Amino acid sequence: MIAERSGAKLNLSLDVTGRLPGGYHAVRSVMQGTDLWDELELEPGGEAWQAPSNLRYLPSGAQNLAVRAAVLFREETGLGPAGGVIRLKKNIPVCGGLGGGSGNAAAVLRAMNRLTGAGLSDGELRSLAEKLGSDVPFCVSGGTMLAEGRGEVLTPLPPLPDCGIVVCRPDFSSSTPELFAALDKSRLRVHPDTEGMIAALSAGDLEGVAKRCFNVFETALARRPAALVAETKNTLLDLGALGACMSGTGSAVFGLFLDRPAAAEAAAVLTDRGGVCFVCGPV
Repeated sequence: MIAERSGAKLNLSLDVTGRLPGGYHAVRSVMQGTDLWDELELEPGGEAWQAPSNLRYLPSGAQNLAVRAAVLFREETGLGPAGGVIRLKKNIPVCGGLGGGSGNAAAVLRAMNRLTGAGLSDGELRSLAEKLGSDVPFCVSGGTMLAEGRGEVLTPLPPLPDCGIVVCRPDFSSSTPELFAALDKSRLRVHPDTEGMIAALSAGDLEGVAKRCFNVFETALARRPAALVAETKNTLLDLGALGACMSGTGSAVFGLFLDRPAAAEAAAVLTDRGGVCFVCGPV
């Protein structure tokens, strides 16, 4: 049995910059790994892979991205068992723009690499990960990176300074294709200051990073989701966050705080008000 874990990812900034050949949207995002973990155990044996989890509504068969990762690894390398069990303990909110499923798939690739002794580098694992989804290559390595192209072109950045992070899950779900379509119909007039954020990271300037957190998908949300995101951001800022932003295509919203105690205090207030909140830090 191989144990692995995968952390939630945050889009500190997220921009859509155009179209790529094949019709995909070109993105530019500063991405950050966190220690809000899903836990995974991979045990080989059997004729097919299954991925049961503590969330019974999640698919456990071929539709599960973790299962697809195990199958892909064997197909591409010729190594590894034909089947087994991938036990998932899901702690990352599902459908929140936090890369939970992508992280699980990346963790399976790392686990299969260890199990088989294949010795693939991070770069080789990221090449496999591209076949599974746009966020999976980042989740292979984590850290702080600039993601471009569909999200698979990754450039390491100086790490986010140590801080506390509160992740909240407003009560709505969003459709990624619908949000891209909404952006296509609008004229994006405001874009994140990506270069300024990279400069702030290079300077170790947490406040400079925080004040540049911005996600263009917030401008494409329908009225009710947009109001919930704005309310959550404003509450985080009122409670001391240096900056707040929606991650991915939502619905999760995060706030950056000076330290974990400050983040924990804010999360306690939000939880008392009925919010669903998590406290974590950068990895």
